Parts: sequence; C-alpha cells; structure tokens
Amino acid sequence: MSLLQKIALGYFVALMGAASINYIPGLTDENGLAFGIFALDIYDDALHVASALWALIAGLRSRDAARTFLILFGAAYLIDGIFGMFTGYGFLDLAIFTNASLGFDLSLPRWLANLPHLLLGGFGLFAGLFLDRRG
Repeated sequence: MSLLQKIALGYFVALMGAASINYIPGLTDENGLAFGIFALDIYDDALHVASALWALIAGLRSRDAARTFLILFGAAYLIDGIFGMFTGYGFLDLAIFTNASLGFDLSLPRWLANLPHLLLGGFGLFAGLFLDRRG
C-alpha cells in the first residue's frame, strides 16, 4: 500500500469523525455548536460521509486513485475554507447560496471554524501533488 493510499485512508477516518461530531454527547453545546465554535447540519454530515466514502474507495483501490482523491478533495476543501474566511460560509454545502455573507473576518472563532477545511484541504492538495511522486 502506497503512502498516498494510507493518507487517503486517514482522511476516511478523519471525515467519518467529522460526520459523527453531532452524535457524540458533549461535543456540542446547548446552541448546537460543535466545540462551541461552529454548527454542523445534515448537509455537512452528508458531505463528510460522501467525502469519507470517496477517500475509502480511493485508498483501497490504487495509488493513482488516492492521488486523484487527494488533489480534487484537497483543492475543494481548501477553497471551501478560504470562502469560509471571506464570507462566513462554505460553498460545498451550498451555504454561500442560501446565506448572506458575514464579510471577511480574521477573528479566532472564524479561524477555528475554517481551520479543519484549510488544513485538510491544504495537506490533501500538497500530498497529492508532491508526496510519493513517480518520476
């Protein structure tokens, strides 16, 4: 199993963990905010599960499938995190189309809310483009 396949399988675990946050007692507050920072809804959960299944299939299939997953997923999630910083909402769950922009904000809560997508997206894109390269 290649390094990229192992990373894709790690993304499967991370994304299933993200999808389960709302269902683990104590991880959301009385306002429904995960860790007191951001809200996840059924659309977010569905997106995380679909992404996790894509990661699992790619990780089990081949190095090239894992690489494709990491590049496409990484780009999409990184851009989603950037949109989140600029608007307060992402595009992957279509929230930018259903909510008015909250405007650009560099506050700690906005960073913390978007950090998972920025990190997962950025590392996925980096891994797909630069790790385990064949010359």
